[in-house]
Amino acid sequence: MQTGFSRIGFILAAAGSAVGLGNIWKFPYVTGENGGGAFVIIYLLAIAFIGLSIFIAESYIGKESRANAASGYQVISKSQSKHWRWAGFQIFAGILILSFYAFIIGWIIDYIIISISGLPTTIKEAETTFTNLITNEIGTQIFFHTLVVATMIFIALKGVKNGIERLNLILMPLLAIILFGLLIYATTLDSFSQAMSFMFSPDWSKLTVDSLLAAVGQAFFTLSLGMGIIITYSASMDKKANFIKSSVFVAIVDTAVALIAGIIIFSFLFAAGAKSVAGPGLVFISLPLIFSGWGIFGQVIAIAFFCALLFAGITSAVSLLEPSVRYLIEKFQMTRVKATFAASGFLYVLGILALLSMSADYGSMLTFFGKNLFDWMDYTTSSIALPVSGFVTCIFLGYFVDKNVLKTKFTSHTSVVIFNLWYALIRYIVPVAIALLFLNKLGVL
Repeated sequence: MQTGFSRIGFILAAAGSAVGLGNIWKFPYVTGENGGGAFVIIYLLAIAFIGLSIFIAESYIGKESRANAASGYQVISKSQSKHWRWAGFQIFAGILILSFYAFIIGWIIDYIIISISGLPTTIKEAETTFTNLITNEIGTQIFFHTLVVATMIFIALKGVKNGIERLNLILMPLLAIILFGLLIYATTLDSFSQAMSFMFSPDWSKLTVDSLLAAVGQAFFTLSLGMGIIITYSASMDKKANFIKSSVFVAIVDTAVALIAGIIIFSFLFAAGAKSVAGPGLVFISLPLIFSGWGIFGQVIAIAFFCALLFAGITSAVSLLEPSVRYLIEKFQMTRVKATFAASGFLYVLGILALLSMSADYGSMLTFFGKNLFDWMDYTTSSIALPVSGFVTCIFLGYFVDKNVLKTKFTSHTSVVIFNLWYALIRYIVPVAIALLFLNKLGVL
């Protein structure tokens, strides 16, 4: 019998899951693409009312069922209908995300090496370095992809207590120290005030429907919702733990990291006179070029920054693997060793296919209906699987679990007012908002 999380262990593990590439890589470039302050406000509202509501819901399902993400719904439903096991499709979404998340972490390792050996000095060199990595350096990508997956296997084999919890007890404080150091340096730059204004002074004219979709999608991605992670981790939570307080704390930490990362990155960009609309290449093209202009000190900053990205990525990657491992253990009575290798083997092969789909040599063979395999995997998970999973969770707790049971469980940790607010959100407001945004994304509305 595996040992569950300690109270602080659960919070760090859940925060480690939430704090990942979505905060430090994706949030800044999505904010830049959507005009800054107005998007940040919508994002904060999405976190507070949609993200946190579903996070609490998933925490409840895991804590009360003490089961994997597929079985959890069935265990606590009124009728314990076997049909609810299909709600566990989010496990597959998690492993799909991890398959390409792993080789993106590999890119980060490569950039740590580049930061040590010599950063690109021109925009053409910076673009060529990144483009060449993803289109031509197949061997390099596979090597680092293998290294990342092997690291995840090593940690997962240690179990919840000695593997996942211990990893986060080490890496989360290190991540905090690095980000704090980078933030202190950012405050010394003349561009710091410009970055603060861009992040927190809204220009509503730049807000679009796509911005609303991006904000909600970012809230799902950054809080690790709809991937089976929170349910799986909560199943190993201390039975006496306050799952509501833990959920709020994780959401605060996650949001703070995203905002701090945005302030740091935009301070760096504006200091060099660069534009905020740099897209996904912001971290791998724009920043390395900026760092190179700062000489030896720039190299030190680059190494620290990419190490922070690596630590955030690894903690999230391990959390993405655990739901599949626990499902295989409970569903098929596998040992942890067999379950870990089975899940890792699947994501490893799928990840190689995804990275090959972006390569010059194999891209055309792995492109379907105008998108390569990597783009399809990203679109299927972020635009379909995650919002659908959130919608299903809302409908499940809002209509298929006894309200009085929920009220009793919740009010042992919080007030009736807070419960009523959460229940109204989960039953009426959040599912409607998700459905409308989802249909708009698909072009139906």
